Amino acid sequence: MQLAATAFGARAHANTCANIANTFQTEEEFLMNMSQVATFEIPKVPAPFATFLLRIPLALMFFQQGLNKLPVNGAVADAMGVPYIVWWFAAYGEIGSAIGLIVGGAVGIVVTTGILSNLADLLTRFSGITMTCVVTGVIWLALPGSLMDVILKDYLHLSLYVGGLYFALRGNTKYGI
Repeated sequence: MQLAATAFGARAHANTCANIANTFQTEEEFLMNMSQVATFEIPKVPAPFATFLLRIPLALMFFQQGLNKLPVNGAVADAMGVPYIVWWFAAYGEIGSAIGLIVGGAVGIVVTTGILSNLADLLTRFSGITMTCVVTGVIWLALPGSLMDVILKDYLHLSLYVGGLYFALRGNTKYGI
């Protein structure tokens, strides 16, 4: 880069060029620093806490659906077109799986190793299996015309099914995994 000589002489001109070069290096460093700032990372919540946030609405939905079936009696089961024993398992399965999902997750956060951690994981998986079984029955009793009818029109039960399936397959998440 060529600059015209300044009114203060050749020495001032040399100092001005040096200052511009220094400023350019400083700007380059500034831009490097800004690119590092622009690519900041959002702090991540540990996986056990993040998946616990998934458990809360799923468990609330199942708990509420189970409570709506209480008191369990044969008249309501007949009105729904299912045997009493199926209605009983559906009601208490929904309530139990909701409680099990929350308890399994809470214990899994607090206790990270040992037999209690393994039991919490087992409780979470069993609750997820129970959820998928209950929702499979609900979808089956609705007699959908096809799988696409379930996917396109019954997104609530499909979402509950997938949530239960996730916890049945994954269990409790561990720190650092």
